[in-house]
Amino acid sequence: MFVDEVDIHVIAGAGGRGCLAFRREKRVPRGGPSGGDGGHGGSIYALASPHVNTLVSYRFHPEFKAARGGHGEGSNRTGRNGDTLELAVPIGTLVYETSPDPEEPPRLIADLAHVGERVLVASGGRGGLGNARFATATNRAPRKVQPGEPGEEKFLRLELKLLADVGLVGFPNAGKSTLIARISAARPKIADYPFTTLTPNLGVVSLSGDRSFVVADVPGLIEGAHRGLGLGHRFLRHLERTSVLVHIVDVSSASRRDPVDDLTTVRRELALFQPALAAKPQIVAANKIDALDDEGRVLALAGRADELKLPFYRISGVTGEGVAALLEAMWRPLAARTSPLAPVNPAAGSSLLPPTGALTGSSRA
Repeated sequence: MFVDEVDIHVIAGAGGRGCLAFRREKRVPRGGPSGGDGGHGGSIYALASPHVNTLVSYRFHPEFKAARGGHGEGSNRTGRNGDTLELAVPIGTLVYETSPDPEEPPRLIADLAHVGERVLVASGGRGGLGNARFATATNRAPRKVQPGEPGEEKFLRLELKLLADVGLVGFPNAGKSTLIARISAARPKIADYPFTTLTPNLGVVSLSGDRSFVVADVPGLIEGAHRGLGLGHRFLRHLERTSVLVHIVDVSSASRRDPVDDLTTVRRELALFQPALAAKPQIVAANKIDALDDEGRVLALAGRADELKLPFYRISGVTGEGVAALLEAMWRPLAARTSPLAPVNPAAGSSLLPPTGALTGSSRA
């Protein structure tokens, strides 16, 4: 199951209480206070892990509580600190703090875009002071101690945005899954009915000269996707980090749609969802030319791509015709990036290379 957004509740550990004790030893009268401090409560961190691909585990286990600190003891012994709790999340996870007030928007705490990035999401409580801390020249037998402070309690929203260099977009059954299966080791479900792909797929593409990049196959878009129609609204945000978008357009007559209208609709949905998506470098790929029965459909799409000044390629995901040239076209804007690992702006997105592996299926080419 692919889960890319969850709400969780975290409670850091409370600090242990300070100890009230006095030294009692033979031949040592009035030994004085000896109560130790309480230990600090355990804190909670979110950690970007290459071994986690989805947030599904948090859907069924939404509450996390760190260990409390140990209480102080006599002979000035400090209580044990509570163990730190680490929550492993997929690389590319955004961590938000939510408010009980529905009118207040979530506050972004961190964008965990790199392997091993770690952020404190809830601090453990400080341990209380024992009575030995309160001894003074005028109060040599204090009976004052402090309780431990409570740990932070927060409600968080974890939101995953895929880390891919190239995003494949298009209508359902345009051939995106077939293409990603051909160019990488990802094995998405492929069938002859709409919305076969229900979750994004990642694939690593290997080119000559030790070049490689990551491609994301996003479930098919339809008109109104930016409003939540179909599956587009849920998965459109996964395109925000990509550097290049490739429009996979079905030019065969089997689709019973106009290829030019398909391209126009998808571009409009991208712009309505996030204007920054429409500003990304884009490529148009006329797919299924192996099943082409009307050359005019390809020529009309090529003319529209030329008007938009977008590179145009004729391909077949089934036979592989034209795919090699398309892959080189995908690589060129990636190679021109000045900083491929630039910090991510959640509003505009950027391209970051994820660990080897796919969310659904292997991705080692």
